[in-house]
Amino acid sequence: MPVKPSEKEEEYFVRIELERRKKMEVEKLKKLAEEDKKKLKELHFMRCPKCGMELGEVDYKGIHVDKCFQCEGIWLDAGELELVAKLEKGALDKLFDVFKK
Repeated sequence: MPVKPSEKEEEYFVRIELERRKKMEVEKLKKLAEEDKKKLKELHFMRCPKCGMELGEVDYKGIHVDKCFQCEGIWLDAGELELVAKLEKGALDKLFDVFKK
């Protein structure tokens, strides 16, 4: 028995509606993920990964090193380790002296 044009047309519109709903759901999930990421960043920004206390920023020769004054942890942002590695030995020793208790 041949398929009636109305059945194919109905199938077409159902498929289009499903694709539209799927696209809306993907966008909704993406938006929720961005909101969650933003909330986490607000909770953890400038907090010590070890003890959770606030970090202070110490500037040493243009390198902004984050230091926790509670647990004495030292934290480097992306690219800062490479900058520290480029310091000469004397400057590197002085950097470590700055962070000693």
